[in-house]
Parts: sequence; C-alpha cells; structure tokens
Amino acid sequence: MQYDPIKNRINAMITYSASFRRFFFWLLDMLLLRQSYIKRAISKYFKRDEDFRFYDAGAGFCQYSYYILKRYSHARVFATDLKKDYLQKFAGFARAYFGDRFHYQEADLQVFVPKLHYDLVLAIDILEHIEDDRAVLKNFYSCMNPGAKLIISTPSDLDEAAKFTAEHVRPGYNKQELEDKLNDAGFILRESSYSYGKYGALAWRLLMKYPLQMLAQSKLALAILPIYYLFVYPVAFVLNKLDLANHNAQGTGLFVVAEKA
Repeated sequence: MQYDPIKNRINAMITYSASFRRFFFWLLDMLLLRQSYIKRAISKYFKRDEDFRFYDAGAGFCQYSYYILKRYSHARVFATDLKKDYLQKFAGFARAYFGDRFHYQEADLQVFVPKLHYDLVLAIDILEHIEDDRAVLKNFYSCMNPGAKLIISTPSDLDEAAKFTAEHVRPGYNKQELEDKLNDAGFILRESSYSYGKYGALAWRLLMKYPLQMLAQSKLALAILPIYYLFVYPVAFVLNKLDLANHNAQGTGLFVVAEKA
C-alpha cells in the first residue's frame, strides 16, 4: 500500500488553517499508540522547564516538533525531512506561535549531519524507509551531546502490514538486529521493548485498519465513522492503556531509547 499520496492530501488540508493543523495533531494522539510511548519517554528524561535542543529527524508533519515547542518553552527545535514543503508549511505555523525556536532543512539522513549538537533526537517510523540505516545512526551519534537520548519507534519484523508498505525498504526490524546496530554505532541502550503487543495491535485494527478498509470501499463510510468511533474508541483506549502498562513478549512495533556515552 502507498501512504505518500494520502499524506500529501492531509498536508494540503492542514495548511488551510492553524485550527486544522492542531485538530489533526490531536487526532494523531487519540488514534496512534506510539504517540503515547514517545511522549511518556520524553517526559521521563526531560523536565518541562529544561533548556535543550531537539532534533526531529524525518519529521513528516512535524507533530513532535509541535509537541516539544508547546510543552517545553525553553527548547529549541530543528527538523529535517525529504519533503521540504511539509517543513515549510509547519515553519510558517511555528513562527506565528513559537517565534524563532523552530528551524528546518531538507536533508537525506544517510549523508546529512547537523552543524549543532542536540540533547534529544527522534527517529519515528523512518529507519524502515532508509537503505543505509547504519550511516543514519552514526550521523545521529555525531550530532548528539554526551548523555543525549535517541528515541526510535519502528515496525518490528512481526508486523505483516509493514511488508506490504510500498515506501519501506525492509519489512520491519528484528529486535536484536536493531539493538546490535545501535551498539555498533556507539550507543548505550536504555530501553528496548516491543510496542503494539496483543492489546495495542487489536486497538490499532479497531482504530485504524478497519476504518481505512471501510473508506477504501466507499467514501460514504465517512458518514458512518463518527458513530463507529463513538462505540469503538472507549474499548480501544483501554486496550492501548493495557499495552503501555504491560511488558509485551512480542509486538508489531519496536520502541527504543538509546544514549550517547
């Protein structure tokens, strides 16, 4: 399945107004379990009044840049992506609400190393798109301060859907493989676990897979989805909370926090 055309349409829609963009970011928080994993980890390692530099690598819609800018008033944010238009649109939004705390650059992570050094780097659902992932990890390491954190969320090799995503160069990661590549790049592992275990995977099917299948069958499903979510969301919310609270023996996602020595 190709997701880029869908993403391009969404990006065009959310540029109409700041309210559309904020509403879309709120929807992502409501529907995507990985958002909770990521924000929980950031809150664990960074205090709200902390002054730090954040590198949003492969930022996409820049929802994590928005989260850091909004929650951490002293943080400065730098974002990269191959889609320069996504970055430009968000930069216009960010200037209006957060001044000059956001900067960006179009970049290929396989060769790009930022000039500055950072305290937090996020790589969310990007490594599975990149052929030379070892080069990317080394580039991250080079631009991080000692003690800085790298947070990674990526599909595992247990995710069947990842095998049919057109933009992926690999069908998810083996957990040990990703850990070994991080160690080879010089990182110390702080957290490494499966996400989207049995509870989270079921919630994902209820919140994302089945609605998308309905929309693929007919656009009339848009009229049905609000009623569908009214009944389904409370169940999925509990399932996601269970996924966060449990140690997953396996799962369709991998969540890793690594540190520069």
